[in-house]
Amino acid sequence: MRKVQLYIAATLDGYIARLNGQVDFLETIPAPESAPADYGYADFYALTDTTLMGYETYKFIVESGHAFPYPDKQNFVFSRHSRPASPDVEFVKGDALAFVQKLKAQEGQNIWLVGGGQINALLLNAGLIDEILLTLFPVVLGAGIPLFASNVKESFLSTQSVERYSNGVLALKLLPHS
Repeated sequence: MRKVQLYIAATLDGYIARLNGQVDFLETIPAPESAPADYGYADFYALTDTTLMGYETYKFIVESGHAFPYPDKQNFVFSRHSRPASPDVEFVKGDALAFVQKLKAQEGQNIWLVGGGQINALLLNAGLIDEILLTLFPVVLGAGIPLFASNVKESFLSTQSVERYSNGVLALKLLPHS
């Protein structure tokens, strides 16, 4: 069975982006001196063949003006509304939980849950996230888009590993309790 991995960066106060969707806080901390500046992203990316994301996350990516960042992956975007076709993604309208369960049962590499907070909460509540790979930046925003939407259920996680970088960034590997 394939793993769903929430691989994401957040601030110390639990935000994955500013209220306007900007993630500029990721660039405010200088790169670490003695480790990969990507915090393991390239290694993680090489082991995935599928991405999942909510519509707001997709919309922010598209409106950023950059090329779609995952052209070599199968990309699914969850939306409550019908959307026009896109060459980069397949829109999923309907039962997101059943869709993810079916996807996990298929052959393939790991599945990257890109975010945002609403889909993160939905999949965590349903027990469909197998690992959380959280890169924690020592920044406090005070407001923003939370890692998990407010409807998230209380959940207990076990810390599998912590990597501390010279610039204060922490890379956490967390597993939900079954």
